[in-house]
Parts: sequence; structure tokens; C-alpha cells
Amino acid sequence: MDYCGLATKAGKIVCGADAVQEAIEKRKVYLVIIAEDMSSNSKEKFKKMAEKLSIQCYEYGNIEENSKAIGNKNKAIIAIKDKNFSKAICQIINGGDTIGQN
Repeated sequence: MDYCGLATKAGKIVCGADAVQEAIEKRKVYLVIIAEDMSSNSKEKFKKMAEKLSIQCYEYGNIEENSKAIGNKNKAIIAIKDKNFSKAICQIINGGDTIGQN
């Protein structure tokens, strides 16, 4: 998830439950990534919030992997605030080639 690191450096991510919830409610995100090992209740809460506002939402990776990708610790949920980063990350999650590869 190299794009998550780039998005972090560009200031285009929000992480942590409270910050992500606020960003979703303000409709400032295009993609929500939930760690597979996040609590079931929290997963459902964020999936419903994202679905209600037509924001793409994926369960991907675990807390440790996703936190490392953004250079942080213990972050179970990440939201991407940039449309282009979101598209690129969705493409990777869905098994497509990364941008710039043949």
C-alpha cells in the first residue's frame, strides 16, 4: 500500500476512529480502509456510515500492516481525502496493477 504512505506525506489521510468518523460526517473522504482485525461492532458502524454517504469502504490488511503503511501505530481505520489517491488504492485492493506498471 505504497499509495497510503504517499497520501500521508501529502496530508491526504485521516486515521483513528474519531477523526475518521468526523471526516465521514463532513463528507471529506473518498475511501475508508478498515483493518480486518478491527472489532466487529466498529467495523459495522463504519461500513454503515460509509454506505449511507456512498463512500467506498474496504476491509483490508490488519492493524499492524495498515499502521505501518501510513507510518503510524495502532490505527485500525484509515480514510483517504483525495480522489486520485483513492482511485489508485482501490485499484490495488481490487487486484489491479499499480499505476505506472505494464
